[in-house]
Amino acid sequence: MDRIPFGVSRLDSIIGGGAPPGSVVLLVGETGAGAREFLFTSATINGLARTDAEQFDLHYGDVDDRAAIPDEIHYISFTHSADELAREIAYTMDEELVGAGIEAVTFEDLSQEYFQLSTIPREWYTRRTQTITDLGEGGDRRDVLEALGEYFNRHAAGNLVLLDSLTDLARAPNEHLDWNDVTLLVKGLQKASRQWNGLVLVLVNGDALTDTELGSLMSAADGTIAFEWETGGSERDRAMFVRNFRGVLPRLEAEDIIRFETEVHEGGFDISNVRKIR
Repeated sequence: MDRIPFGVSRLDSIIGGGAPPGSVVLLVGETGAGAREFLFTSATINGLARTDAEQFDLHYGDVDDRAAIPDEIHYISFTHSADELAREIAYTMDEELVGAGIEAVTFEDLSQEYFQLSTIPREWYTRRTQTITDLGEGGDRRDVLEALGEYFNRHAAGNLVLLDSLTDLARAPNEHLDWNDVTLLVKGLQKASRQWNGLVLVLVNGDALTDTELGSLMSAADGTIAFEWETGGSERDRAMFVRNFRGVLPRLEAEDIIRFETEVHEGGFDISNVRKIR
């Protein structure tokens, strides 16, 4: 396996089938510019390849000879349950397509570990009221980074793992977690991913980070795909470009591709036009 498909067919065809195995890729976007929709599409379309070959062929087409669909797809969230995410993905894509695709997606909800040090009522994220027994067990609570690391160790090898989102983690209600911990997490993922030989996609809200914070993340990851709004007159269009990516950016540069014009429709995130150097 030389590539793992992102699940966005036109992008995968341009870059030789997908991302190199062993990659950690940041999806950095302005709010609503397409990064989250890219993540949803990646999970759904790769899942669809396992559950409905006919729909997969219709919405994606043939997988490149150099690429292979991952055996498992894992979607990790710090703030949303599986039901909540399924509903949100269905708002973005065709409901029938989503229903089939996410059957092959395993959702991991880390809300318990994420919110446990906050002042938010426990029943809001665990669906049950805190008891005296729970208070007595406070010393045994897993740290959110510990829970995240354990999940990656169990499931990342050879698979597609989607992390939603690094920005949530950076703003976690944990007095012991600072920005250096977040950057080190990405560096650690990058090192471990070489052994896992899968693909890790990490969602990042660029609006919530300083240039320095974003720069430190980019230097720690294998690739960064940026999503932004372009404004012209009374219209706004979504655009995507690759800021850095080992094994991918040289191919785009060789074809003089500088930017992708994108759209979101019932089939998910898609590329509508390729902008080249004139």
